[in-house]
Amino acid sequence: MAKKVVLGFSGGLDTSFCVKYLTEEKGYEVHSIIVNTGGFSEDELKKIEEHAKKLGVKSHKTVDAVKNYYESIIRYLIYGNVLKNNTYPLSVSAERLSQALHIASYARELNADAIAHGSTGAGNDQVRFDMVFHIMAPEIEIITPIRDMNLSRAAEVEYLKSKGVEMNFEKSVYSINKGLWGTSVGGKETLTSNGYLPDEAWPTQVTQTGTEQVKLSFEEGELKRINDQEFAHPTEAIQHLQQIAGPYGIGRDIHVGDTIIGIKGRVGFEAAAPILILKAHHALEKHVLSKWQLQWKDQISQFYGTWLHEGQILDPVMRDIEAYLQSSQRNVTGDVFLQLHPYRYQVLGIESPYDLMNNAFGSYGEANRSFTGEDVKGFTRIFGNQTSIYHLIKEGAQEEK
Repeated sequence: MAKKVVLGFSGGLDTSFCVKYLTEEKGYEVHSIIVNTGGFSEDELKKIEEHAKKLGVKSHKTVDAVKNYYESIIRYLIYGNVLKNNTYPLSVSAERLSQALHIASYARELNADAIAHGSTGAGNDQVRFDMVFHIMAPEIEIITPIRDMNLSRAAEVEYLKSKGVEMNFEKSVYSINKGLWGTSVGGKETLTSNGYLPDEAWPTQVTQTGTEQVKLSFEEGELKRINDQEFAHPTEAIQHLQQIAGPYGIGRDIHVGDTIIGIKGRVGFEAAAPILILKAHHALEKHVLSKWQLQWKDQISQFYGTWLHEGQILDPVMRDIEAYLQSSQRNVTGDVFLQLHPYRYQVLGIESPYDLMNNAFGSYGEANRSFTGEDVKGFTRIFGNQTSIYHLIKEGAQEEK
Protein backbone atom coordinates (compact mmCIF):
# COMPACT_ATOMS: atom_id res chain seq x y z
CA MET A 1 0.00 0.00 0.00
CA ALA A 2 1.41 3.39 -1.04
CA LYS A 3 2.37 5.86 1.64
CA LYS A 4 0.30 9.04 1.83
CA VAL A 5 1.91 12.47 1.53
CA VAL A 6 0.12 15.81 1.90
CA LEU A 7 1.62 18.42 -0.41
CA GLY A 8 1.20 22.16 0.00
CA PHE A 9 0.34 23.00 -3.60
CA SER A 10 0.33 26.34 -5.43
CA GLY A 11 0.28 25.07 -9.01
CA GLY A 12 3.65 26.60 -9.84
CA LEU A 13 6.78 24.94 -11.15
CA ASP A 14 8.17 23.72 -7.82
CA THR A 15 5.02 22.09 -6.49
CA SER A 16 4.16 20.67 -9.92
CA PHE A 17 7.56 18.98 -9.91
CA CYS A 18 6.88 17.65 -6.42
CA VAL A 19 3.67 15.92 -7.54
CA LYS A 20 5.33 14.09 -10.44
CA TYR A 21 8.49 13.24 -8.52
CA LEU A 22 6.69 11.95 -5.43
CA THR A 23 4.17 9.87 -7.38
CA GLU A 24 6.33 8.45 -10.17
CA GLU A 25 9.78 8.27 -8.61
CA LYS A 26 8.96 7.64 -4.95
CA GLY A 27 5.61 5.87 -5.26
CA TYR A 28 3.68 8.13 -2.87
CA GLU A 29 -0.06 8.70 -2.90
CA VAL A 30 -0.12 12.51 -3.13
CA HIS A 31 -2.92 14.57 -1.60
CA SER A 32 -2.54 18.21 -2.61
CA ILE A 33 -3.91 21.15 -0.64
CA ILE A 34 -4.03 24.85 -1.41
CA VAL A 35 -4.74 27.32 1.39
CA ASN A 36 -6.23 30.55 0.09
CA THR A 37 -5.25 33.52 2.26
CA GLY A 38 -6.76 36.07 -0.08
CA GLY A 39 -4.50 35.72 -3.11
CA PHE A 40 -6.63 33.64 -5.48
CA SER A 41 -9.91 34.15 -7.33
CA GLU A 42 -12.48 31.35 -7.61
CA ASP A 43 -11.48 30.84 -11.25
CA GLU A 44 -7.78 30.60 -10.35
CA LEU A 45 -8.50 28.07 -7.61
CA LYS A 46 -10.52 25.94 -10.00
CA LYS A 47 -7.70 25.93 -12.58
CA ILE A 48 -5.16 24.99 -9.90
CA GLU A 49 -7.33 22.04 -8.85
CA GLU A 50 -7.64 20.88 -12.47
CA HIS A 51 -3.86 21.16 -12.89
CA ALA A 52 -3.22 19.12 -9.74
CA LYS A 53 -5.52 16.34 -10.92
CA LYS A 54 -3.89 16.26 -14.36
CA LEU A 55 -0.52 15.84 -12.66
CA GLY A 56 -1.85 12.75 -10.87
CA VAL A 57 -2.77 13.65 -7.30
CA LYS A 58 -5.04 11.23 -5.44
CA SER A 59 -7.12 14.12 -4.07
CA HIS A 60 -7.05 17.90 -3.95
CA LYS A 61 -8.42 20.16 -1.22
CA THR A 62 -9.03 23.91 -1.34
CA VAL A 63 -9.19 25.71 2.02
CA ASP A 64 -10.76 29.16 2.27
CA ALA A 65 -8.64 30.53 5.13
CA VAL A 66 -9.20 34.26 4.59
CA LYS A 67 -11.36 34.90 7.66
CA ASN A 68 -9.35 32.55 9.86
CA TYR A 69 -6.17 34.27 8.66
CA TYR A 70 -7.59 37.58 9.85
CA GLU A 71 -8.89 36.26 13.16
CA SER A 72 -5.72 34.38 14.11
CA ILE A 73 -3.02 36.73 12.79
CA ILE A 74 -3.91 39.94 10.96
CA ARG A 75 -6.01 41.54 13.67
CA TYR A 76 -3.09 41.29 16.10
CA LEU A 77 -0.82 42.91 13.53
CA ILE A 78 -3.32 45.78 13.39
CA TYR A 79 -3.66 45.99 17.18
CA GLY A 80 0.14 46.18 17.37
CA ASN A 81 0.63 48.54 14.39
CA VAL A 82 3.21 46.01 13.23
CA LEU A 83 5.57 47.07 10.46
CA LYS A 84 8.77 45.04 10.19
CA ASN A 85 11.74 47.45 10.29
CA ASN A 86 9.14 50.26 10.31
CA THR A 87 8.38 49.42 6.68
CA TYR A 88 6.90 46.03 5.87
CA PRO A 89 3.42 44.80 6.96
CA LEU A 90 4.52 41.13 7.02
CA SER A 91 2.49 40.36 3.92
CA VAL A 92 4.07 37.02 2.99
CA SER A 93 5.51 35.81 6.28
CA ALA A 94 2.14 36.03 8.04
CA GLU A 95 0.23 34.17 5.34
CA ARG A 96 2.84 31.37 5.13
CA LEU A 97 2.19 30.58 8.79
CA SER A 98 -1.55 30.45 8.24
CA GLN A 99 -0.98 28.09 5.32
CA ALA A 100 1.43 25.89 7.27
CA LEU A 101 -1.04 25.50 10.14
CA HIS A 102 -3.82 24.36 7.80
CA ILE A 103 -1.54 21.97 5.91
CA ALA A 104 -0.32 20.35 9.13
CA SER A 105 -3.89 19.98 10.38
CA TYR A 106 -4.95 18.33 7.11
CA ALA A 107 -2.00 15.93 7.22
CA ARG A 108 -3.05 14.74 10.66
CA GLU A 109 -6.68 14.48 9.54
CA LEU A 110 -5.63 12.16 6.69
CA ASN A 111 -3.21 10.26 8.92
CA ALA A 112 -0.52 10.99 6.34
CA ASP A 113 2.91 9.41 6.44
CA ALA A 114 4.60 12.60 5.22
CA ILE A 115 4.13 16.30 4.52
CA ALA A 116 5.82 17.93 1.53
CA HIS A 117 6.42 21.51 0.47
CA GLY A 118 8.18 23.06 -2.50
CA SER A 119 10.50 25.47 -0.71
CA THR A 120 14.09 25.86 -1.83
CA GLY A 121 16.99 26.02 0.60
CA ALA A 122 17.55 29.74 0.08
CA GLY A 123 14.67 31.48 1.82
CA ASN A 124 12.57 31.97 4.94
CA ASP A 125 9.60 29.83 3.95
CA GLN A 126 11.45 26.53 4.43
CA VAL A 127 11.98 27.41 8.11
CA ARG A 128 8.39 28.54 8.65
CA PHE A 129 6.88 25.41 7.11
CA ASP A 130 9.32 23.00 8.74
CA MET A 131 8.93 24.52 12.20
CA VAL A 132 5.13 24.47 12.18
CA PHE A 133 5.09 20.89 10.82
CA HIS A 134 7.61 19.70 13.43
CA ILE A 135 5.56 21.21 16.27
CA MET A 136 2.05 20.34 15.09
CA ALA A 137 2.79 16.92 13.61
CA PRO A 138 6.11 15.67 15.02
CA GLU A 139 5.33 12.09 14.06
CA ILE A 140 5.03 12.96 10.34
CA GLU A 141 8.05 12.99 8.03
CA ILE A 142 8.81 16.24 6.13
CA ILE A 143 9.82 15.89 2.47
CA THR A 144 11.31 18.76 0.45
CA PRO A 145 12.46 17.55 -2.99
CA ILE A 146 13.54 20.94 -4.39
CA ARG A 147 15.66 21.73 -1.35
CA ASP A 148 17.04 18.24 -0.82
CA MET A 149 18.15 17.78 -4.44
CA ASN A 150 19.21 21.43 -4.85
CA LEU A 151 17.34 21.53 -8.14
CA SER A 152 17.67 24.33 -10.67
CA ARG A 153 14.64 25.69 -12.47
CA ALA A 154 16.00 24.29 -15.73
CA ALA A 155 16.25 20.80 -14.24
CA GLU A 156 12.66 20.93 -13.01
CA VAL A 157 11.40 22.08 -16.42
CA GLU A 158 13.34 19.34 -18.21
CA TYR A 159 11.95 16.67 -15.88
CA LEU A 160 8.32 17.81 -16.24
CA LYS A 161 8.61 18.01 -20.03
CA SER A 162 9.99 14.46 -20.06
CA LYS A 163 6.82 13.39 -18.24
CA GLY A 164 4.59 15.08 -20.82
CA VAL A 165 3.43 17.84 -18.49
CA GLU A 166 1.95 20.84 -20.28
CA MET A 167 2.06 24.13 -18.41
CA ASN A 168 3.56 27.59 -18.78
CA PHE A 169 7.27 27.08 -18.19
CA GLU A 170 8.21 30.66 -19.00
CA LYS A 171 9.51 32.39 -15.89
CA SER A 172 7.90 35.74 -15.29
CA VAL A 173 10.28 38.69 -15.12
CA TYR A 174 8.77 39.50 -11.72
CA SER A 175 7.72 37.12 -8.96
CA ILE A 176 4.32 38.06 -7.51
CA ASN A 177 2.75 36.74 -4.30
CA LYS A 178 -0.67 38.17 -3.55
CA GLY A 179 -2.60 37.88 -0.28
CA LEU A 180 -5.13 39.68 1.87
CA TRP A 181 -2.42 41.60 3.74
CA GLY A 182 -0.41 42.78 0.73
CA THR A 183 1.40 41.65 -2.40
CA SER A 184 5.14 40.99 -2.65
CA VAL A 185 7.07 41.75 -5.84
CA GLY A 186 10.53 40.38 -6.59
CA GLY A 187 12.73 41.04 -9.61
CA LYS A 188 16.28 41.77 -10.70
CA GLU A 189 16.07 45.18 -9.05
CA THR A 190 15.55 43.62 -5.60
CA LEU A 191 18.52 41.25 -5.90
CA THR A 192 21.01 44.04 -5.29
CA SER A 193 21.23 46.85 -2.74
CA ASN A 194 20.47 49.59 -5.24
CA GLY A 195 17.54 49.68 -7.60
CA TYR A 196 13.80 50.34 -7.57
CA LEU A 197 11.06 48.42 -9.30
CA PRO A 198 9.72 50.05 -12.48
CA ASP A 199 6.07 51.04 -12.79
CA GLU A 200 5.22 48.03 -14.96
CA ALA A 201 6.41 45.62 -12.24
CA TRP A 202 3.66 46.60 -9.82
CA PRO A 203 0.48 44.48 -10.12
CA THR A 204 -1.76 47.50 -9.47
CA GLN A 205 -1.17 50.35 -11.85
CA VAL A 206 -1.66 53.98 -10.82
CA THR A 207 -4.81 55.25 -12.51
CA GLN A 208 -6.06 57.82 -9.98
CA THR A 209 -4.82 61.36 -10.54
CA GLY A 210 -6.95 63.43 -8.18
CA THR A 211 -7.46 63.35 -4.42
CA GLU A 212 -10.06 61.68 -2.25
CA GLN A 213 -11.00 61.78 1.42
CA VAL A 214 -11.69 58.47 3.17
CA LYS A 215 -13.14 57.85 6.63
CA LEU A 216 -12.13 54.65 8.44
CA SER A 217 -14.27 53.71 11.43
CA PHE A 218 -12.81 51.44 14.11
CA GLU A 219 -14.56 49.63 16.95
CA GLU A 220 -12.26 48.26 19.67
CA GLY A 221 -9.38 48.26 17.22
CA GLU A 222 -11.15 46.58 14.29
CA LEU A 223 -12.04 48.28 11.02
CA LYS A 224 -15.82 48.09 10.73
CA ARG A 225 -16.87 50.81 8.28
CA ILE A 226 -15.40 52.78 5.38
CA ASN A 227 -17.14 56.06 4.51
CA ASP A 228 -20.04 54.83 6.70
CA GLN A 229 -20.43 51.64 4.63
CA GLU A 230 -20.89 48.63 6.90
CA PHE A 231 -19.10 45.33 6.28
CA ALA A 232 -20.05 41.89 7.53
CA HIS A 233 -16.43 41.08 8.37
CA PRO A 234 -13.20 43.13 8.58
CA THR A 235 -11.72 41.10 5.70
CA GLU A 236 -14.33 42.64 3.41
CA ALA A 237 -13.40 46.12 4.64
CA ILE A 238 -9.72 45.42 3.93
CA GLN A 239 -10.49 44.26 0.39
CA HIS A 240 -12.75 47.26 -0.23
CA LEU A 241 -10.12 49.73 0.97
CA GLN A 242 -7.53 48.05 -1.26
CA GLN A 243 -9.79 48.67 -4.26
CA ILE A 244 -10.09 52.35 -3.32
CA ALA A 245 -6.46 53.09 -2.45
CA GLY A 246 -4.50 50.66 -4.66
CA PRO A 247 -4.97 52.71 -7.86
CA TYR A 248 -3.33 55.70 -6.10
CA GLY A 249 -0.06 53.76 -5.79
CA ILE A 250 -0.18 54.08 -2.01
CA GLY A 251 1.69 51.44 0.00
CA ARG A 252 4.43 50.72 -2.52
CA ASP A 253 7.89 50.25 -1.05
CA ILE A 254 10.93 48.00 -0.85
CA HIS A 255 11.70 46.23 2.41
CA VAL A 256 15.24 45.40 3.45
CA GLY A 257 15.29 42.78 6.19
CA ASP A 258 17.26 40.17 8.05
CA THR A 259 16.18 36.70 7.05
CA ILE A 260 15.82 33.80 9.45
CA ILE A 261 18.73 32.05 7.75
CA GLY A 262 21.10 34.93 8.46
CA ILE A 263 21.35 36.89 5.21
CA LYS A 264 19.78 40.21 4.28
CA GLY A 265 17.27 40.45 1.49
CA ARG A 266 15.18 43.01 -0.41
CA VAL A 267 11.62 42.60 -1.58
CA GLY A 268 9.16 45.00 -3.14
CA PHE A 269 5.58 45.11 -1.93
CA GLU A 270 2.34 46.95 -2.49
CA ALA A 271 -0.05 47.10 0.43
CA ALA A 272 -2.32 50.11 0.18
CA ALA A 273 -5.00 48.85 2.57
CA PRO A 274 -2.62 47.46 5.22
CA ILE A 275 -0.53 50.65 5.32
CA LEU A 276 -3.57 52.94 5.57
CA ILE A 277 -5.22 50.75 8.22
CA LEU A 278 -2.07 50.54 10.34
CA LYS A 279 -1.36 54.28 10.14
CA ALA A 280 -4.99 55.22 10.79
CA HIS A 281 -5.21 52.80 13.70
CA HIS A 282 -1.98 54.15 15.19
CA ALA A 283 -3.21 57.74 14.86
CA LEU A 284 -6.40 56.81 16.73
CA GLU A 285 -4.42 55.04 19.44
CA LYS A 286 -2.24 58.10 20.03
CA HIS A 287 -5.41 59.97 20.98
CA VAL A 288 -7.16 57.37 23.11
CA LEU A 289 -4.39 55.43 24.90
CA SER A 290 -2.27 56.59 27.81
CA LYS A 291 1.45 57.33 27.53
CA TRP A 292 2.46 54.05 29.15
CA GLN A 293 0.00 51.98 27.15
CA LEU A 294 1.55 53.36 23.98
CA GLN A 295 5.11 52.81 25.15
CA TRP A 296 4.61 49.20 26.24
CA LYS A 297 2.59 48.42 23.11
CA ASP A 298 5.45 49.63 20.91
CA GLN A 299 7.95 47.34 22.63
CA ILE A 300 5.72 44.29 22.80
CA SER A 301 4.44 44.69 19.25
CA GLN A 302 7.95 44.94 17.81
CA PHE A 303 8.85 41.62 19.41
CA TYR A 304 5.56 40.07 18.27
CA GLY A 305 6.18 41.08 14.65
CA THR A 306 9.76 39.79 14.67
CA TRP A 307 8.83 36.47 16.28
CA LEU A 308 5.92 36.00 13.87
CA HIS A 309 8.16 36.81 10.89
CA GLU A 310 10.59 34.15 12.06
CA GLY A 311 7.92 31.47 12.19
CA GLN A 312 7.38 31.30 15.95
CA ILE A 313 3.60 31.63 15.88
CA LEU A 314 3.17 28.57 18.15
CA ASP A 315 5.36 29.92 20.95
CA PRO A 316 3.01 30.32 23.97
CA VAL A 317 4.37 33.82 24.58
CA MET A 318 2.53 34.85 21.40
CA ARG A 319 -0.82 34.01 23.02
CA ASP A 320 0.18 36.10 26.06
CA ILE A 321 1.07 39.06 23.85
CA GLU A 322 -2.15 38.69 21.85
CA ALA A 323 -4.15 38.83 25.10
CA TYR A 324 -2.39 42.08 26.02
CA LEU A 325 -2.88 43.57 22.56
CA GLN A 326 -6.60 42.74 22.59
CA SER A 327 -7.01 44.20 26.07
CA SER A 328 -5.35 47.42 24.90
CA GLN A 329 -8.09 47.94 22.29
CA ARG A 330 -10.96 48.55 24.72
CA ASN A 331 -11.15 52.26 23.89
CA VAL A 332 -9.73 52.21 20.36
CA THR A 333 -13.04 53.27 18.84
CA GLY A 334 -13.60 56.21 16.52
CA ASP A 335 -13.24 57.64 13.03
CA VAL A 336 -9.99 58.45 11.27
CA PHE A 337 -9.96 60.81 8.30
CA LEU A 338 -7.44 60.29 5.49
CA GLN A 339 -6.68 62.22 2.31
CA LEU A 340 -5.48 60.09 -0.59
CA HIS A 341 -3.16 61.43 -3.30
CA PRO A 342 -1.19 59.66 -6.03
CA TYR A 343 1.70 57.83 -4.29
CA ARG A 344 0.99 59.35 -0.87
CA TYR A 345 -1.62 59.99 1.82
CA GLN A 346 -2.24 62.25 4.83
CA VAL A 347 -3.86 61.51 8.17
CA LEU A 348 -6.14 64.52 8.68
CA GLY A 349 -7.37 63.72 12.18
CA ILE A 350 -9.67 61.63 14.32
CA GLU A 351 -12.98 61.80 16.16
CA SER A 352 -13.57 59.53 19.16
CA PRO A 353 -15.65 59.57 22.34
CA TYR A 354 -12.46 58.35 24.10
CA ASP A 355 -10.22 61.14 22.79
CA LEU A 356 -7.87 62.16 25.64
CA MET A 357 -7.03 65.39 23.84
CA ASN A 358 -10.02 67.04 25.51
CA ASN A 359 -10.32 70.82 25.79
CA ALA A 360 -12.14 70.45 29.08
CA PHE A 361 -8.75 69.79 30.68
CA GLY A 362 -6.81 72.43 28.78
CA SER A 363 -5.16 73.14 25.44
CA TYR A 364 -1.47 72.32 25.05
CA GLY A 365 0.62 75.49 25.02
CA GLU A 366 -2.46 77.67 25.38
CA ALA A 367 -4.52 77.17 28.52
CA ASN A 368 -4.59 74.83 31.52
CA ARG A 369 -7.70 74.01 33.52
CA SER A 370 -6.53 71.13 35.71
CA PHE A 371 -3.87 72.68 37.97
CA THR A 372 -2.17 75.96 38.83
CA GLY A 373 1.27 77.37 38.18
CA GLU A 374 2.13 76.82 41.84
CA ASP A 375 1.25 73.13 41.44
CA VAL A 376 3.73 72.92 38.56
CA LYS A 377 6.49 74.54 40.63
CA GLY A 378 6.10 71.92 43.37
CA PHE A 379 5.76 69.07 40.92
CA THR A 380 8.88 70.10 39.05
CA ARG A 381 10.95 70.18 42.25
CA ILE A 382 9.74 66.70 43.28
CA PHE A 383 9.94 65.23 39.76
CA GLY A 384 13.58 66.24 39.41
CA ASN A 385 14.55 65.55 43.04
CA GLN A 386 16.34 62.25 42.45
CA THR A 387 18.45 63.68 39.63
CA SER A 388 19.23 66.78 41.70
CA ILE A 389 20.50 64.58 44.55
CA TYR A 390 22.67 62.62 42.11
CA HIS A 391 24.37 65.74 40.77
CA LEU A 392 24.86 67.29 44.22
CA ILE A 393 26.48 64.09 45.52
CA LYS A 394 28.67 63.78 42.43
CA GLU A 395 29.88 67.38 42.68
CA GLY A 396 30.59 66.98 46.43
CA ALA A 397 32.64 63.84 45.81
CA GLN A 398 34.65 65.56 43.07
CA GLU A 399 35.43 68.52 45.35
CA GLU A 400 36.74 66.17 48.08
CA LYS A 401 39.25 64.78 45.57
